[in-house]
Amino acid sequence: MNSPAFFPIVLSLFAAGSLVAAEVAAPPKASAERKAASGWPAPETVLAALKKAASAMRTEVSFAGGYAWKWPTDLTVAHGENRSSPSLITMQPPGTPAVGRAMLETYRATGDRLFLQGAREAAQALMWCQVATGGWTGDFDFDPREARKLHYRRDVEAGDIEPGKRHGTSTLDDQKTQAALLFLLELAHTDGARDDAALRAALKFGLDGLLAAQAPNGGWPQHFTGPADPTAPVAKAKIDPQWPRVWPNAKYTDFYTLNDGNILWVVKVLLRAHELEKDARYLAAAKKAGEFLLLARLPAPQPVWAQQYDRAMVPVWARKFEPPAASSVESFGALKALLELWIATGDAKWIEPVKPALAWFAKTKLKDGRWARFYELGTDQPLYCRAETYELTADDSHLPTHYGFKTEDDFQNDLDKLSAEIAGGREAILHARADPETPKKWASRAKGQFAKVQTALQEQDKKGWWLKDGEIDAGLFVKHCNAMSTYLLAAKHGGEAFEALRLGK
Repeated sequence: MNSPAFFPIVLSLFAAGSLVAAEVAAPPKASAERKAASGWPAPETVLAALKKAASAMRTEVSFAGGYAWKWPTDLTVAHGENRSSPSLITMQPPGTPAVGRAMLETYRATGDRLFLQGAREAAQALMWCQVATGGWTGDFDFDPREARKLHYRRDVEAGDIEPGKRHGTSTLDDQKTQAALLFLLELAHTDGARDDAALRAALKFGLDGLLAAQAPNGGWPQHFTGPADPTAPVAKAKIDPQWPRVWPNAKYTDFYTLNDGNILWVVKVLLRAHELEKDARYLAAAKKAGEFLLLARLPAPQPVWAQQYDRAMVPVWARKFEPPAASSVESFGALKALLELWIATGDAKWIEPVKPALAWFAKTKLKDGRWARFYELGTDQPLYCRAETYELTADDSHLPTHYGFKTEDDFQNDLDKLSAEIAGGREAILHARADPETPKKWASRAKGQFAKVQTALQEQDKKGWWLKDGEIDAGLFVKHCNAMSTYLLAAKHGGEAFEALRLGK
């Protein structure tokens, strides 16, 4: 990869307006054979559309290799979750790690180095803004007025270890650090990047920081500012019967958290790191995270999980709309994490909590077929917040609209799938996750992507972008890239079986 000096050069080029889009050939016109009876697009048509999209993203949309969430078509500003700037990139999917990973998977499917270059550029952006504790903040602005506020890995490696007024806080919220680590891990184990010493150094620094931040009980806070306190107690979850019904407006980012599947995504990173790096530390840390989840189960009759816990493992408030409570969403994330540990290790202790948790879900289902996100500790009374005042209430008729106080409509399907996977056995899951074994099965995988690929081709605009509400959308790029690259990989391995299906034979 290029040295960090790459970024000042890129910034000067952007300032001078000297980066221009490369011309990309239009997809070839369909031949009679491409107008196959089945209507399946020819692989070369799909590849041409992917190259057009990747080129447009790399040369026009990205900033120094990184990506935000969305942009107006005049590219005057980039938008993230909470702020906008012409020079903004984000870590939370579908930002930089997700776009980079989509390009990486497309490279693996096609062998076309254009996509590898896009992935490497995204990695360079992440390496540039990796903070001193090993992870990432939610977003990063290359504007020096913003960038100088952070303390970076590159500072530490240069001997600048005193942060002063700068901060180097890493966040696990919404997969920000996890997505970045997982992308760098996959890239470091891909032909074309295996020998990249700078990439490997960033990856090791990040994984070491994540391990150091794991508490003695196996949990992580939402944000970490360095190694965990080795004297922190290890205890089972307990309920304070006098838990405060009014938000205390206290700092919550140091609490052990399961919010939005944080632990699930950490476990996925650690298990994949163990698989690829062959380092026993990562499996040990993943198991330790599982032990935290076993400790964090609430006492009967609520054998599920809260959203966050204090040092004594008592459920506590986070934000003013996140009370101490049994949480349906976070409990499902905990079950998924335990499922991953069972799949990886074969140890049945990790799925012992599943049956009682599913029984709790069955008895707490609401009349509308969904679940409240929060249930009162000890009683299972659904808890909501009243719009404007955020007062706790059992009434769901006047909720704030910015937060999911109930599960999505397909939550029952997710529970049913988890139950079915466990009933089918670990070997069946491993087999289902493995690559197809025959060309015919590869062709069947391509068939499963057909409708998605057709949609992607139809909705791509003349510049190669996919728009949502009139703006270039990173989430659509990732979604369509993943479907199209899966289709191309399946076509390649499906061979004659794929062609027979495509041509309607």
